[in-house]
Amino acid sequence: MHTRTAVVVGSGPNGLCAAITLAQAGCAVTVLEAADEPGGGARSAELTLPGFTHDVCSTVLALALASPALRAMPLAEHGLELVHPEVPLAHPLDDGTAIALHRSVAETATSIGGHDAQAYRRLLGPPVHHFEELMAEILGPLRLPRHPLVAARFAAVGLRSAAGLARSRFEGPRGRALLAGSAAHSIMRLDRAPTAGVGLVLMTAAHAVGWPFARGGSQALVRALTSYLTELGGEIVTGHRVDSVAELDEHAVALLDVSPRSLLRIAGPRFTPSYRRALTRYRHGPGIFKIDWALNAPIPWQAPEARAAGTVHVGGSLEELMRSEDDAARGRVPQRPFVLLTQPTVADPSRAPENHHVGWAYCHVPSGCTEDMTQRIEDQVERFAPGFRDVIAARATMTAVQMQGYNANYVGGDINGGVQDLRQLLTRPAVRPNPYTTPDQRLFLCSSSTPPGGGGGAEEQPL
Repeated sequence: MHTRTAVVVGSGPNGLCAAITLAQAGCAVTVLEAADEPGGGARSAELTLPGFTHDVCSTVLALALASPALRAMPLAEHGLELVHPEVPLAHPLDDGTAIALHRSVAETATSIGGHDAQAYRRLLGPPVHHFEELMAEILGPLRLPRHPLVAARFAAVGLRSAAGLARSRFEGPRGRALLAGSAAHSIMRLDRAPTAGVGLVLMTAAHAVGWPFARGGSQALVRALTSYLTELGGEIVTGHRVDSVAELDEHAVALLDVSPRSLLRIAGPRFTPSYRRALTRYRHGPGIFKIDWALNAPIPWQAPEARAAGTVHVGGSLEELMRSEDDAARGRVPQRPFVLLTQPTVADPSRAPENHHVGWAYCHVPSGCTEDMTQRIEDQVERFAPGFRDVIAARATMTAVQMQGYNANYVGGDINGGVQDLRQLLTRPAVRPNPYTTPDQRLFLCSSSTPPGGGGGAEEQPL
């Protein structure tokens, strides 16, 4: 059989996984990347001070160990080491305590306490028990379920709003806040479906496989993927911007790890009018404002659970999180934003000089926002960690507009590749039997603007 030629445009994790899949099938693969290094949403750099390694976008690989694509690759042989914090997630409250999401469902239920402990076990126990079957159902396009009972049980709770599910299942604020913080990774209003499903998937993954970091920074994931691709005979060319598919080998199959907007720009004339209209109508959600800190000491959280957590959801109650997410979705800058914060050095001290730490956080803002949210984010952290500003040695920030400048796939600062509501979740970017195809039989889309969407935060994760 002759060797088929394939070109992948974009070297984010999705593009690299697509290239590896093609190379495994015997294709001669070339990856073209506009930036000077591969990685897309999974790059690391010294953003603040020498010796402090920060993840530019993706940091917690919340769905990495759930991904069938990643688990099938020998990435450990290519240098990838995933490290786990003692506690995957903590959510501080104003009473000085925090809810801790442990790997154990039972321990987490105990952290919630009261009558809601049993409610948590009933809600999370089944999806954790059927984790493998559940991931096989949801990490892909719309199709007939292979495990119909598992899918139906999850759909009954997941295809709801997070606010509705939280209020119906939990009597007290602790369980409600924990679910709301995880659901807010959707970057949607929490009274909209299927935000409950987003939160439940992330929480289920935390229990089943953890929320790890890549030792040395998320760039380690990219290095492992590129090393494996090279071993398979693939090639990566950086500093090569593709402005039109006419530049590509006309005999090659092309997979594009780009946004629908970019797809339309570089390949629009190849498509039917109806498909072009679908790409034009594709909706992007709110953006993010991101901040990285070099720290002279650990963040001084009041609650001990938060000091051991890799990820901390900062924002208080369900009602407060709802206001923050509603503001961003309606084009208003939140005054008290919900902050998604990670502290990688609790599990990976190699990212900072001895006795120092790094912090990473973002909040949701209106699309294309240029507002500097530094003070508002740090006020929120200080609220639950008094003295936080005293341990900051340096900081680096990126507005929503700067996020798009860094990565064209982050349209308006939207890191999820587009709104993930019911309309766009499984049929993105257009309603087609196979959403990865286009009207041109040689062109395919393989970015986070295809099912199942973004990987749960500032993360372009291969699923």
